[in-house]
Amino acid sequence: MTLDISSAPIASDTTDHAPPGAGPRIRWAQDLSASLVVFLIAVPFSLGIALATGAPLTAGLAAAAVGGIVVGLFGGTPLQVSGPSAALTVITAGLIAQYGWRATCAITVAAGLLQLLLGARRVARTALAVSPAIVHGMLAGVGITIAIAQLHVVLGGSPQSSAIADILALPGQLAGPHPPALLAGAVTVAVLVGWPRLGRLPGRAGEFGARLARVPGPLAGVALATALVFALDLRLAHIELPAWRPQALLPALPHGPVLGLLAAVLTVTAVASVESLLSAVATDRMSRRTGDLDRELRGQGLANLVSGLVGGLPVAGGAVRSTANVRAGGQTRWASVLHGVWVLAAALALTGGLRRIPLAALAALVLVVGLQMVSFAHIRKVHRHREFPVYLITVLGVVAGGVLWGVAIGAGTAVLLALYRLTRAHVDVETGPGGAVTVRTHGPLTFTTVPRLGRALAGIPAGAEVTVVHDGSFLDHAAYETLHTWRAGHQEAGGLVSMVTRRQDDEVLDPDGTVRAGSSPGPHRCRAWTPWVGHHCIEQQEDPHGRLLDGVRVFQLHTAPLVRPELARLAREGQTPSQLFLTCADSRMVTSMITNSGPGDLFTVRNVGNLVPAPHEPGAADDSVAAAVQYAVEVLEVCSITVCGHSGCGAMQALLDGVHERPGPPTPLTRWLRNGRGSLDRLRRVPAEFAARPAVDVVEQLCITNVVQQLDQLLANPAVERRVEEGTLRLVGMYFDLATAQAYVLDRAAGTFSPVEARTGKDANGIEHHTEAPIGTGPDVRPNTASAERVREDDRVPVEGGEEGPRLAA
Repeated sequence: MTLDISSAPIASDTTDHAPPGAGPRIRWAQDLSASLVVFLIAVPFSLGIALATGAPLTAGLAAAAVGGIVVGLFGGTPLQVSGPSAALTVITAGLIAQYGWRATCAITVAAGLLQLLLGARRVARTALAVSPAIVHGMLAGVGITIAIAQLHVVLGGSPQSSAIADILALPGQLAGPHPPALLAGAVTVAVLVGWPRLGRLPGRAGEFGARLARVPGPLAGVALATALVFALDLRLAHIELPAWRPQALLPALPHGPVLGLLAAVLTVTAVASVESLLSAVATDRMSRRTGDLDRELRGQGLANLVSGLVGGLPVAGGAVRSTANVRAGGQTRWASVLHGVWVLAAALALTGGLRRIPLAALAALVLVVGLQMVSFAHIRKVHRHREFPVYLITVLGVVAGGVLWGVAIGAGTAVLLALYRLTRAHVDVETGPGGAVTVRTHGPLTFTTVPRLGRALAGIPAGAEVTVVHDGSFLDHAAYETLHTWRAGHQEAGGLVSMVTRRQDDEVLDPDGTVRAGSSPGPHRCRAWTPWVGHHCIEQQEDPHGRLLDGVRVFQLHTAPLVRPELARLAREGQTPSQLFLTCADSRMVTSMITNSGPGDLFTVRNVGNLVPAPHEPGAADDSVAAAVQYAVEVLEVCSITVCGHSGCGAMQALLDGVHERPGPPTPLTRWLRNGRGSLDRLRRVPAEFAARPAVDVVEQLCITNVVQQLDQLLANPAVERRVEEGTLRLVGMYFDLATAQAYVLDRAAGTFSPVEARTGKDANGIEHHTEAPIGTGPDVRPNTASAERVREDDRVPVEGGEEGPRLAA
């Protein structure tokens, strides 16, 4: 699945999504607008993919038209747009080189028939059971291979027969580039990289750039490069669009070993299916819909069948086109169908204009797409789950030996790594007072751990009192025999042996075999170390600094030893919070206390009044909050942002008192409070309310109204708006009443704040546990753990049993 470099306009830049129940005319208008945006992206992208494979350039347009029309009509994900796939570029290029173009069309037809069969057998979900490290490694390897090959074209040369040959020939190509081709390629790359950033220019230039950036980046890059070449009358190769002759493009039976042909069909089927299904899942998430993956697989199969018959490239669902379709406001499957119709019309009517496009510009477009297939976000996630060896070996295998060999080697590495982790166990021997020995085992004890276990047991002195504590993991026959044979011998020598199975709830065996203490199986890695208590637990001093140092000493004495392993892990792996928590700087607001969170859980931003300055606010400009929000959303990739107000907020009282409007030179505080003018205006127009009680006074009503207003102002941040539109970021409103220690969450649909309900339950042993309700945004809350969240008719959010306290809905 490739990344989106389209710079396609987001929904708010073109037209809003039709509300539920919107008429057919509104939906048709939005589908028409979205189809034109996707069409402008698809034409240069399809030509570039065809160029990279060595197929006739008309094959790329044919695949785009067939993918749009056929999958649009028969697929199971209405807003997914299919066409020629970058992930299949290397595979298709290899097939064309080995079997010829017409035989490759026959392989595409066979792959389509196989996809139809798999879709009829309803195995789409099974096709997704592939390690993400292998999938992302395959895509990265393909992207690197594409980029290296197209770099030769940008430099004015031709790609070699393999990635290794391309790498070896690159120094010579760099030594003697073709200046006109290099200029066209450089202009295209510069436009693709800089086009999405035009809106970030200062002042009016940024406003003009934002409007200009509504034109898709690929179209702008290729068009500007073509215009430059035409204006300067540069001599370099242009694309060749042969006349459409279906009889010359009909598939022909390939000649070669049967096993080789079967492997080719299976490879095209597997890669096209996995990419299409992954893209379908991502598109459904962005559009907040639920598709039919088996129907989608059948639609993809039918499209490949038709594309192969008419001389088109293999077809797959793509993230570039699908993302552009969703962001541009597409509502139904007709957006995809219309995009295919426009591509078909362009292939028939615009061949004269398309022939002016320089090959170097298309090669530069595909080069950028290839580089963006190497996603650093995916690398971070793979590394976080300790799957980087699988990822790296898959990448190297694809680059060195092709997709089939790379995936096979990556899968073998994943199996070996899984076996290593399954057989990884720790055996610790501790000698206590009086010579008593405790043997602790962590992880599954199998035949592979027998040598290590045997050495540990052999080192125990004869006649010692021994306790063997097993953590309850798997114990196979070989390990069982080793333990019991040693026990019999030790007892015969006069020793005492007790064998205990005890699962430690606060110990976790990491995938690399490291035992971590102080973690919990719930949504937080850290337990609450000690009950929170007020300052009366510390002997008061006149010197505030001395009191602060006393608190630090208490931390070093009691808390630091407990949290040190967790903080060491965070220092080693870096922070990966799932939520941004924006709240007031009021000293009474203790975020870790009211959210039951620990180190690494929340990325916290605090300021006076929990304000989010709106862009271009007159006399109140401030970028600090916007910078923190952008960092959390784009770099840390948080899943939710919570704005939390509180009772008795001094900033809200100051706003009501008109501090921000006092005459005279403004102070930093009055300038900052001007960011709350929108909340005052909302208070006059549509004040926020509680669901179950009235507001105590106008200050409390402004406090909760301010939360709603700041959530709206968050959407003025482009990074937030994009993630919300994609469905990967949730905005949460929260209010904390200090006097009653009661948290409330905002139901965005009803516009009211409902209390978070605490519940008491008992576990299987009859032990009473207190649990808190997770917070969310109303009836559309989606859980990311086994506990299902929902909002009852009384607007309270219940929670089903668990050990942990409240968490933020992500």
